[in-house]
Formats: sequence, C-alpha cells, structure tokens
Amino acid sequence: QPAAVTSLSHCRPSGGVTAATTTPMQIERQTSVPGPPERAFALVDDLSAYPRWMDLVHDVGEVEPTGGLRTWNVELQAQVGPFARSKRLRMVRVVHDPGRRVVFERAEVDGKRHSPWILSAALDPEASDGPGDGRAMTRLTMTLTYGGNLWTGAVLQRVLDDHVERGAAALSALLSEPGTAGPGR
Repeated sequence: QPAAVTSLSHCRPSGGVTAATTTPMQIERQTSVPGPPERAFALVDDLSAYPRWMDLVHDVGEVEPTGGLRTWNVELQAQVGPFARSKRLRMVRVVHDPGRRVVFERAEVDGKRHSPWILSAALDPEASDGPGDGRAMTRLTMTLTYGGNLWTGAVLQRVLDDHVERGAAALSALLSEPGTAGPGR
C-alpha cells in the first residue's frame, strides 16, 4: 500500500497575521527500539498514544478529521526551573505509510497564521545485537521542526532534548513489555 501524502495548504490561511519570523529549529533523534517496525509504528502513528511514553505530551484528544485526515488537539507541557509552559496545537496526520513513516503538521482553523510544528517518525528494521538471536529491532528516527518562539532556541533545544531522551527510554521500555501496541493498551 503506497504512502498517503497530503498537502495542508487549504488549512493555512493566506495573508493576515504572519507567523513568527524566527528560523525554524529542527531536532532529529534516532534510537533503537525492540520489536519489528509495525509494532513501534502503532505507538507513533496515533498521537493519542504519545502521553504513554512522551511526558512532553500532556494531553491529546482526537477531533473531527480535517479534509478526511485524522486530527488531534495536543497539549504540550514542559518546565524549566520554576517556569512551566504549555502549548496547545491542532495536529493533522499528513503522511501515513503504515509500518514505515508518519508525519503530523500543525493545522489551526482559527483564521490566523501560526508557527509551524512538524513531527515525523520514520521506522526501519535493523539487525539485532547478537548473531542469530532472532530479536527484531527497529531504528526509529523522530524529527521535530518548530518555527515559533515558545522559548529561546537554546532553552527549547535543551528542554526538547531532555524530553526526547526520556521519551526514547520510555518507548523502548513500553515496547519491551509483551503484547504492547496501540494507544489503548
């Protein structure tokens, strides 16, 4: 089955208020997780599953589809010292290639221009650690592109790095549990 790739240009209003003019920040992290790509995909394909393993994602609720595409309201929450920040985003799944790749993009419908948020996950099978041990492993590459000014670049980079590191460990632990897959388990 070919990947579903969709443009969200209809969700981005033209003219009006412009988004932040900062250069987008892109963070890419790779990790190896236990199991075949299809198993890990069940936990990265549906944003409703993210709070189980990514503590940056505080709350998620699936809402009415946008142009036939799955859509979620997502609340991100992070703390730096005594300061806590949260951000609400409306995210649409624009690429869906089961077992291989998924991409979510911010797509607000309030008529204003917003900073871009793009989250992608790519999964590839990889060789296990030991010769002939039969354990399937998956290389997961997560990429976050952010074009706003929630915090300054260095602070945001550190916060996201910390959350991604903890999230990778939590996802790996979750996938190590027998029978783990999908948002409802």
